[in-house]
Amino acid sequence: MARMTGGEAIVDGLLRQGLDTMFGLPGVQVYGLFDAFARNANRLRLINARHEQTTAYMALGYAYSTGRPAAYAVVPGPGVLNTTAALATAWGLNAKVLCLTGQVPSDLIGRLRGALHELPDQLATLRSLLKYAERIEHPSQAPYLVARAFQEMQSGRPGPVALEMPWEQFHTAAEVVPHDPLPLAPNPRPDPVKIEAVAKLMDAASNPMIWIGGGAQNAGPEILALAERTGAPVVSFRTGQGVVDSRHPLGLNIAAGYRLWPETDLIVAFGTRLEVPTMRWGKAPVGLKIVRIDIDPAEMRRLQVDVGIVADSGDAAAMLTGLVASRPVPARIAAAKAAALEDIQSVQPQMSFLNVIREELPENGILCDEMTQAGYVSWFGFPYYSPRSLVTSGFSGTLGAGFPTALGVKVAHPDRPVVAMTGDGGFLFGGAELATAVQHGIDLVTILFNNSAYGNVLRDQRRLYDGRPSGSELKNPDFQMFARSFGVPSWRVTDAMGLKVALKEALAAKAPALIEVMTDITKETAPWRFIAPGRG
Repeated sequence: MARMTGGEAIVDGLLRQGLDTMFGLPGVQVYGLFDAFARNANRLRLINARHEQTTAYMALGYAYSTGRPAAYAVVPGPGVLNTTAALATAWGLNAKVLCLTGQVPSDLIGRLRGALHELPDQLATLRSLLKYAERIEHPSQAPYLVARAFQEMQSGRPGPVALEMPWEQFHTAAEVVPHDPLPLAPNPRPDPVKIEAVAKLMDAASNPMIWIGGGAQNAGPEILALAERTGAPVVSFRTGQGVVDSRHPLGLNIAAGYRLWPETDLIVAFGTRLEVPTMRWGKAPVGLKIVRIDIDPAEMRRLQVDVGIVADSGDAAAMLTGLVASRPVPARIAAAKAAALEDIQSVQPQMSFLNVIREELPENGILCDEMTQAGYVSWFGFPYYSPRSLVTSGFSGTLGAGFPTALGVKVAHPDRPVVAMTGDGGFLFGGAELATAVQHGIDLVTILFNNSAYGNVLRDQRRLYDGRPSGSELKNPDFQMFARSFGVPSWRVTDAMGLKVALKEALAAKAPALIEVMTDITKETAPWRFIAPGRG
């Protein structure tokens, strides 16, 4: 046993889990926790930010881009509520994020006396958002509950978790028994009877298609082996991008996949909600059969399919590969891929900018998207070479998440080039975090597309409401002066060639950098015929 404060007991648990970085913003209820961070500064790096939301977004970027746990710490009440957009995004992305927060003093919890930062029921609020949330009532509970939180976070379908501790317990000392990491729950084994049934479906199908999502990010080699044996194309969108290299003949974006859709008679889906083919592509082909492989049993009741298998994607794909017959790759796949690649070049000027980014971003680079015109197009118009090389907010569509999340990505990958795309609207949700980038030497290159609007909203309002805009037009600051006020080098460009020169210089600068790309929403091609063609 060792005598520790509550804060020290929590930090000991974090270190035993292998964490070496913490994101946070201190405040009075968590002073004891942050003092424990300071006492362990040689083992745990603390990165502070200018807004609580950014601490959570940075943890999200770190966790999502590595596949490893990350954590942040903020005050309770309004502090933790400021992070809930990031927590909701982490839930949607199945990201391994731990939220550490405080509470009012123990004797005031639930009494609604108006204590500083009190919420009616903070723990219930967190439980409604997260995979697991618990209160550490006393320092002696901290080692086990930290281990439990990490166990829940990483077992089965991963997801964000939270721990709270009453104000006074962070600096209360007690005898504590440290706790090593708990074993993760074993993955369910694929049902061999169902696997055999799927193998028969694949052998009988004339035009099978493999669909992959974020749940397949660790199963790339197994899924590619299955695809190469069966000659089936592998289609992905957002979180599944890069699991199969876009350059591989069987690695297709949604534009190419949609061209094959009318003749598809079988979908085998790994780790995906299948939103695109079931919700965006319109009426299913006659006779289509659907197979889903997902580690989350709850997914089996969320979408009616012909065969549902609860299993890890890699395990199931490997078993299938051993059972299916070998078939050649149909010529129609290459034709669909070539036609789609040519067609998406019509989305201008966004594709001209994305082509330049792909040319200048090294092969191991990471692109972080945002809810902006070029960001939407990157979901189908940008080639990805490896899993997690696109960091996205996924179906959450979290405006303002791109830049602060990308900061966390760069912290996790200091030796890899990271480029954040953002719009003028989304950037100012957290643009002051340029100060954080400078303070901590986070050498992120941010490309800001400036069309003086929430562009998609403005386009829709003009199209649907007799040209009447409402709340979508923006008056922006001088972003060049804004960047320089933080000591950040910046460029302003108007076309793809200008971006090419600026991006080359920004990547070489090895410093936080901002490139402003001036665009005009009236001249930007809407990307939705590729993203949701079945919606008309």
